[in-house]
Amino acid sequence: MNKRILLVEDEESLQDIIKLNLELDGYEVSAVNNGKTALEEFVRKRFDLVILDVMLPEVDGFTICQTIRLENTKVPILFLTAKSSAEDRVFGLKIGGDDYLTKPFNLDEFLLRVQSLLKRSESELDRSVDTFDFGNCHIDFNSFTIRDIEGNSHQLSKREMKLLRLFVERRNEVLSRETILETVWGYDVFPSTRTIDNYILAFRKYFEKDAKDPKHFLSVRSVGYKFVA
Repeated sequence: MNKRILLVEDEESLQDIIKLNLELDGYEVSAVNNGKTALEEFVRKRFDLVILDVMLPEVDGFTICQTIRLENTKVPILFLTAKSSAEDRVFGLKIGGDDYLTKPFNLDEFLLRVQSLLKRSESELDRSVDTFDFGNCHIDFNSFTIRDIEGNSHQLSKREMKLLRLFVERRNEVLSRETILETVWGYDVFPSTRTIDNYILAFRKYFEKDAKDPKHFLSVRSVGYKFVA
């Protein structure tokens, strides 16, 4: 079966060139030109590789990457972008990108990188944690179960586990309520920020010795939350 690639590029002429060359190499390519459509397409279909521009209409590539990683930690992500600073490269790889190629680029090099990422993904086990432990607590992202501070097991919802994964992967970082809403809930759902507060209260009951004096799920006034393990 041909490998399936999601190409997210809003420059029409460049999208056409990339799509054509990928198809000539035998890949099946779904090409979209904005971030919102990219996320919808990713949910609808299975892909073996995602190629992401960063500066996109509606949802930027960095946010797309972070959202994908909450659901899927295995699919390779290649950033293909004009954002060429060292800070952008580091950030793109830190949030879950597997490779980062800047524009303008050499087409042969690009195709080799695509080939390399697909080969690596065939043999590489999931590099993201399936479980996470802190203190006496345990999180199993595969089974959607946790062990709380008292040693009791609980089954959590998919949304709760997505939010926990975001905190674990971005631990020790302050996450704004807006970032959490956009990454976990998406752009088509508009819960109030109070919704996040309620999830945090629930996590504190599970994971904190004293929910009123938290040590792990910390509030950052006027900004959002930080998870410390």
